[in-house]
Amino acid sequence: MLKTDSRFSEFQQALHQNKTSCVERVQHHLSVIEEKSHLNVFLSVYGSEALKKAAEIDQKIKDGKAGKLAGLVVGLKDVFSHKDHPLQASSKILDGFIAQYNATIVERLLNEDAIIIGRQNCDEFAMGSSNENSAFGPTLNSVNESRVPGGSSGASAVAVAANMCQVSIGSDTGGSVRQPAAFCGVVGLKPTYSRISRYGLIAYGSSFDCVGIIAKNIYDIALVLEVIAGKDEMDSTVSQQAVPSYSTCLSKSEPKKYRVAFLNEAMQSEALQPAIKNALQNKVDQLTSAGHIVEGINFPLLEYALPTYYILATAEASSNLSRYDGVRFGYRSGNTEDLESLYKKTRAEGFGKEVQRRILLGTFVLSASYYDAYYIKAQKVRNLIRKKTKEIFEQYDFIIMPTTPTTAFKLWENSGDPIAMYLADLFSVHANVAGVPALSVPCGTDEEGLPIGLQIVANDFDETRLFQFSKVLMNFV
Repeated sequence: MLKTDSRFSEFQQALHQNKTSCVERVQHHLSVIEEKSHLNVFLSVYGSEALKKAAEIDQKIKDGKAGKLAGLVVGLKDVFSHKDHPLQASSKILDGFIAQYNATIVERLLNEDAIIIGRQNCDEFAMGSSNENSAFGPTLNSVNESRVPGGSSGASAVAVAANMCQVSIGSDTGGSVRQPAAFCGVVGLKPTYSRISRYGLIAYGSSFDCVGIIAKNIYDIALVLEVIAGKDEMDSTVSQQAVPSYSTCLSKSEPKKYRVAFLNEAMQSEALQPAIKNALQNKVDQLTSAGHIVEGINFPLLEYALPTYYILATAEASSNLSRYDGVRFGYRSGNTEDLESLYKKTRAEGFGKEVQRRILLGTFVLSASYYDAYYIKAQKVRNLIRKKTKEIFEQYDFIIMPTTPTTAFKLWENSGDPIAMYLADLFSVHANVAGVPALSVPCGTDEEGLPIGLQIVANDFDETRLFQFSKVLMNFV
């Protein structure tokens, strides 16, 4: 059997040469999921369904009718609607809920013969940086089981790192794909806001939420992106821009020398772990030696990205999560006397503490007394951050910075300190606030062997060159 670390294109080639089969690949992943079930990655495993689908695709391959992703085994974060399958956002408040339709990205994956193997654990309603906030308990990092995998797509990153599937689809609102990718030593993409339809994605912060992709290499991410991106009549916010053939562009060599900026404020941050700073400096030195122009620039607005994000995202969460009230679907408290107590007790019992905290924060900043002081001011700062970020791309091709200030921290280490937990998003929220694409790639390990992630940020809809430049970075030994 072809090794599981290989690119999907190599696996497909082996499929067409009858050296392996989709059924064999699914059986392999199912055995790994069972063997490593203690990591608490999958909330539902669709074993028999995946094997049946694999057998059908094996026949399609023989008949020459297989889709572009034939045989790709995919895991879904528990925030995507997959018709006739459970959907809970890892929350008690959606107990027993079964999805009524397919998210656009699910439909497009299935149409190209991808195989969905199960639904993955996450921080409740995608709110968290450690995967400890799930109603189903925390997920453990497969690199070191005493450490968190990051969040909120922590289980999605572990699934890829531990060979439970080839690709995971997660969501990235403030770094929720890139941060766990960094903690688990895999690749994570947050595309340009509006590049991928959000139809069928449970909303957290609607103006920040992005569908993200996690894999072991950029080639698989590029291929999946070109399948799931693009216009969608079900999402009025999605971009109408044509979708390039990212995988074809990635296979071409590009001899160009790039102009790259790194943010002095990130490199000089007191929160930055020395090993991560050294890893980033090594990449800067390697790029410079290879003839690229790499310069440090000042971006004083970086310190405002995190508070801006948490003001606006919690405000949007307060609005989005008001629909979970125990009336129409999901959990309903049995200890109620009237409609008001039904709302209060259902939400108090159904939502976890972190979700409650963010709803309360968001409700506060949207209140009449504080709307202008917080929400309106944060919107102005967000516009300024985006404007200044776009100005950087007038002179430079990319921005590079750490994905996270530290490597994976210990389980429960920050659970009692919300501020310390929020600081895990210190460098990742910038791309969400500005709406630009960002990619986290592995960049060595620290002295304890924990993975380090390097983040590359590009201009709007510049994913093609983002992939090409990441290939340059990852070719350095």
